[in-house]
Formats: sequence, structure tokens, C-alpha cells
Amino acid sequence: MIELKHISKWVNVGGKPTFILKDINLTINTGEFVSIMGPSGSGKSTLLHILGMLDDASEGEYFFLDQPVHTLKEKQRSQLYKQHIGFVFQAYHLIDELTVYENIETPLIYQNVKTSERKAMVADILDRFQIVGKKDLFPSQLSGGQQQLVGIARALIARPQLLLADEPTGNLNSKQGEEIMQLFKQLNQDGVTIIQVTHSEKNATYGSRIIELLDGRIEKQ
Repeated sequence: MIELKHISKWVNVGGKPTFILKDINLTINTGEFVSIMGPSGSGKSTLLHILGMLDDASEGEYFFLDQPVHTLKEKQRSQLYKQHIGFVFQAYHLIDELTVYENIETPLIYQNVKTSERKAMVADILDRFQIVGKKDLFPSQLSGGQQQLVGIARALIARPQLLLADEPTGNLNSKQGEEIMQLFKQLNQDGVTIIQVTHSEKNATYGSRIIELLDGRIEKQ
């Protein structure tokens, strides 16, 4: 599903390149559940953002479903992302002015899903996450755990083939965190490929493979 060849990312500081990622080579197969670990500043989130097409590598090649992402135009990349990828952010990234229902519905609008179908899909996922009673509330009226659930529901609504999660349980209590990880495990068993960035050893073990980053390089995979 994913192949990274000699991916590097740097920023210019005082006219010199400072590497965030250096010479990353990585293959991820369809159906895998991969955990990316490493200390703060090791490049984990940057790697996830490149995989999610939210950021560009400075050099190297990225193939997603046999498409050369590194040569695609912005519009083509955006299309690929919307069709195949769901992203769960640590900071939720919910739209404050929209209700829970509207936040979850947004990806379907981008995909031009018909209104009747959208209604059915949103109702189904509200039910699955047991947040039907919250559908008319705004993000500011929800607890952190509830906002994270809405973020995950939104990431899953369009049935992505790849789910990317950046510290998905970072702001949750241990019981909620456990429930989210169980949900991810179930999704993975249903065929969704998952890549998560986590600090938690326990969460990492839900994955079938752990990739360790250190100073922008892969230490172990």
C-alpha cells in the first residue's frame, strides 16, 4: 500500500538545512497495524503528516496505492487523500462552528455523497460511537474524550482504507483510551490499514509491528 524511498525532510535554519527526517525507507502492506514510536522531536508526527499528504518531503519518493505522490499535483493528492485516508489528530481539529453531526458529515460532503445516504451513514456512526445524544452540541460543549470520539468518527465516516492516528488517546483517561484502542483493533480486523504515532508502550502493542524513530532516522522496524 505504501512505499517510501529515501524520504528526507529538512528546514533551513540560518541558511543550513536542519533534518527532521533523514533517509527513511519504509514499506507498509495493506491490512497492517503499525505503531511508530520514538522520543519527542524524533520526527514521528512529521512522518505521519507526510504519509497523510498534509506535508511534503524535501526529497525522496512516496508511492501510495501505486500512485507516485511525490509527482502529483496538489489537486490529485487532495483527491487521493479524501478517497482513501482518514486522519485522527491529537488536538481533535474539530470545526468549532459546526455541530457534532455536521463535523462528522463534512468528509461525505467533500466526496459528494447524496444527502439521504449521508444521513444514514452519520446516523449509523453516531449510534456506533454512542454519541447520538450529542449530535446537536458544539465541540466546546463536549469533554476532551467526547471530542476525540467525534474526531475518530469523522475520520472513519468515509470508510477509509488507511487510518492515520497521531497520539489518538493522548487526551483521554485510561478507560476511554482502552476503548479507542479496542475499536482500532476491530477496524484493523475488518481490513483497515492503521498507522499510529504513540508514546504509550501499551498502545503500541496493539499494532502488528513497531517502528522506532530516533533523530529522524528509523532505528528499528
